[in-house]
Amino acid sequence: MPRAPGDTLMTVDDLPRMVLHEAAIEHNLALMSAFCEQAGMLLAPHAKTHLSKDLCDRQLAAGAWGLTAATTSQVRTLVAFGSPRILHANVLVDARAIEFVASTFLAADSATEYLCYVDSLAGLDLLEHALEMLSPAKKLRVLVELGYQGGRTGARSESDARHIGHRVAASTRLELAGVAGYEGLMPRGENVFPDAAPALLAGIRRLATYFHGEGLFAGTPVVTAGGSSYFDLVAAELGPQNFDFEILPVLRSGCYLTHDHGVYARTSPLGDSPREVARPAGTAGSPETDAAAVTPVAAFEPAFELLASVLSAPEPGLVIVGFGRREAPTDDTLPVVLGVADPEGGVPLNTAGWTVTAVNDHHAYLRVPAESTVPMGTVLRFGISHPCGAFDRWRSIPLVDAHYGMLGEITPEL
Repeated sequence: MPRAPGDTLMTVDDLPRMVLHEAAIEHNLALMSAFCEQAGMLLAPHAKTHLSKDLCDRQLAAGAWGLTAATTSQVRTLVAFGSPRILHANVLVDARAIEFVASTFLAADSATEYLCYVDSLAGLDLLEHALEMLSPAKKLRVLVELGYQGGRTGARSESDARHIGHRVAASTRLELAGVAGYEGLMPRGENVFPDAAPALLAGIRRLATYFHGEGLFAGTPVVTAGGSSYFDLVAAELGPQNFDFEILPVLRSGCYLTHDHGVYARTSPLGDSPREVARPAGTAGSPETDAAAVTPVAAFEPAFELLASVLSAPEPGLVIVGFGRREAPTDDTLPVVLGVADPEGGVPLNTAGWTVTAVNDHHAYLRVPAESTVPMGTVLRFGISHPCGAFDRWRSIPLVDAHYGMLGEITPEL
């Protein structure tokens, strides 16, 4: 049945259905913008989270400096969206991708700014050779990426990164635009953020300071890190207060926009349990932190909600619900029960202690108290963990108000 703005979702749509709450998205946009302004940070949100033109446009309208992509395919999509600045947070090695970048961003009349990473001399040689063959009008602006042992891309030592930076600065086809890293996947210890993250971020700071002192940067350097879990730590370690020269300090957080009831509720500095925000101690370059308690004035709100019907209660204490791994992400934790969705004002059910314990493709196993009576067809509300996986599963996601009235649809580019 066709949907139109103002329709009530559950009277016109098949279930299960993932929805997005407009009020939460608006709240999260404003809150992240306020955080960045207060911290002196710029934001290039990772568009892979949703890859939706509507949401990209809203992030840019809210003050985003640019948009981040992980793959060349995502870069192509952002070009089609009309993004004025794209931070390709990855190394560039594929021949066809290099050709695309050269023709799209390095032509004399190209107005879109594009940045990518380089993390090795071998990768640098590959880029230089390919660009020499293509002979574009402009140089390719690259960021030297600093990584860590056991991580993914990124030079494994500051010494290696310095060598790469010198080679980039001497290149006829590349120019050094800044430094980058990613702290989000580092192993967590007993702290609220990964134990080694401050040292990595301090290394990025030292690297930027070294390149500046050597006069290697072409223009004001970009200094970037920061996923959606520890952007407070990045702002503390890489914010403009830590440098005696001008920088462009860029966060790449993406999942803040929709937040969730799982991984980011647990780990975001503006999540369910506001944490002490790490602040740098001592002189620039020190990996030590002095945790100063900060109580945020607000927290992010989860925008995602999964609506699904009770299919069966085949035995005491077990309810089967009509959704599974094909409808909801399960890579972090299974969805959590939020309550009963009943816009018509039916009899409420106490869902305290109800727990999803397993999923198949389209069925969820919900454990409830043995004495519970759950009517068939009851529509339940679930919260999810990891927004990227939620966007991946739906070609269109209704945007709704507090009463599930249709306000529009978000259409991810899958």
